[in-house]
Amino acid sequence: MKSPVQEPGAAIPTANHDKSTFASLKVSDYRYLWIGMLGSAFAMNMQLVAQGWLVYEMTSSAMNLTYVTLAFMLPQIIFSPIVVGFFNGTALAISIPARTALIPEIVGEKLMFNAMAFNTASWNLSRILGPALAGFMIAIFAEGDTTSSYGVGLVYIVLSVLYMTSAVTVAFIKHDCEPNRTNNNGPMTDLIEGMNYVKGSPIVGGLILLSIYPFLFGISINTFLPAFNTDVLNGGPDDLGFLMTAMGVGAIGGSLVLARLVSLKHKGNWTLFTSLCWGAAVAIFATTESILWSTITIGCIGFLSAINMSMNRSLVQLQVEQSMRGRVMSIDMMSHGLMPIGIIPIGYIVDNYSIQAGLVTSGVMLMLLTIISAFLMPSIRGIDTGYS
Repeated sequence: MKSPVQEPGAAIPTANHDKSTFASLKVSDYRYLWIGMLGSAFAMNMQLVAQGWLVYEMTSSAMNLTYVTLAFMLPQIIFSPIVVGFFNGTALAISIPARTALIPEIVGEKLMFNAMAFNTASWNLSRILGPALAGFMIAIFAEGDTTSSYGVGLVYIVLSVLYMTSAVTVAFIKHDCEPNRTNNNGPMTDLIEGMNYVKGSPIVGGLILLSIYPFLFGISINTFLPAFNTDVLNGGPDDLGFLMTAMGVGAIGGSLVLARLVSLKHKGNWTLFTSLCWGAAVAIFATTESILWSTITIGCIGFLSAINMSMNRSLVQLQVEQSMRGRVMSIDMMSHGLMPIGIIPIGYIVDNYSIQAGLVTSGVMLMLLTIISAFLMPSIRGIDTGYS
């Protein structure tokens, strides 16, 4: 498939030929977009851990943690494919695909991989450091009382400010390129076109499928980490925050490494390999019983997840035509809302056997699905630099 090109009339960033690690962040419009994405993502992930902590302290049930996650993720499945104003109530499901689709227009093709690495890094960092910040806030402001709602209340104040910051930064973006639409027949036609486009492209469809596996079985560690921290490590909220910070450090390292690897060869094989290693790391983490080894292992998980998710999203953007980016990103976002499909059976294993058994199963499933895909998707293995 021919890689997308800059549309006529679109602004060409002055940093277009910059090969430094932070090249895309030198583009002012992208910088505002990235800050907004980071703020909203931090807010969302802080909200998840605040809810999860209260639920587990009140019920001590891993399945109830699963139900909370399910309630949060369902709107992504329902509303992500239809990006129209009527569904403003599902702002997260709408804003993330829209922001992601705008990135290539803002930075240009030559900075696309670098920008997408930082974009996905913002999600990884918030997914990891956001819960860590929430955990530390609950521990510090509740003064050790794990049943107190005071610390959780302060978390909600902070995430409200972050959501407001995310909204304000959009006003500073000066990009004025007109949307590239193939029809004006409404959202359902857009949805059908997007589905057909993904179905007709083995590479795009394969990459989206590969991005679903970690959401089913790789990120499950985030949902059940409070239970692992309490039941296996006998830790408190400060220990939980420490573990999430370790994962954050790994994610920062992975994101910075990937931002420099624009010309890396065999990116398809690297995507498969990092997914395989991610699953192995989750399984190994489940066997740890000390804070030290848990911290080291979860740091590796952060490193691998940052590289895998950033590389996958970058390759998708490089393969998709400009007029289809919004729809493909919406479908990608919708697919991530399928996370409860993997978490529900893992939660059942945790409740009926052990948290270690659940996480080992999760890691092994990610490995098996990746290996199967490596054999069944030769088009993915054939991806070189991404500019095919």
